[in-house]
Amino acid sequence: MSRTVPHRGEEKESLHAALELHRDAVLWKVEGLDDEQLRRPMTPSGTNLLGLVKHLGGAELGWLRTTFGRESGPLPFDIDADAESDMRVEPHESTADILAFYARARAAANETIREVALDDVGTSWSGDTVSLRWVLIRMIAETARHAGHMDILRELIDGGTGAHDQS
Repeated sequence: MSRTVPHRGEEKESLHAALELHRDAVLWKVEGLDDEQLRRPMTPSGTNLLGLVKHLGGAELGWLRTTFGRESGPLPFDIDADAESDMRVEPHESTADILAFYARARAAANETIREVALDDVGTSWSGDTVSLRWVLIRMIAETARHAGHMDILRELIDGGTGAHDQS
């Protein structure tokens, strides 16, 4: 099933729907692949599908939880110790672990979206004061960008293309 952004929805509803559309594309890009395919480095930098899911889970928690002073829960990486740790899937991390982390991050982010007004502000990791509106636009861009990367990786793995299941 593919979501759509309401043609005449309220602003918050429309921004959230756009984010959900791209989140669904992320999950669709990993659907039906085995662990080796999900972990396979597809670029010289080592980018792989599962690493992008892990990174997006961290982005959801950072932008939509931490920015607004909300608990993010445990992270499966330490960005302060290793700047690339959010993109790398460690041998002990299972596909199920990473997908569960993304689901938890998505649910926690949705809670913030429900409870915080678009004009409410928080402090980003860089120290900037940002509104929920700005953060939603940022997360839509981040998620769409990486869903696009995932589309290319998926095509290289098995020829699969598109943003969602067309059936």
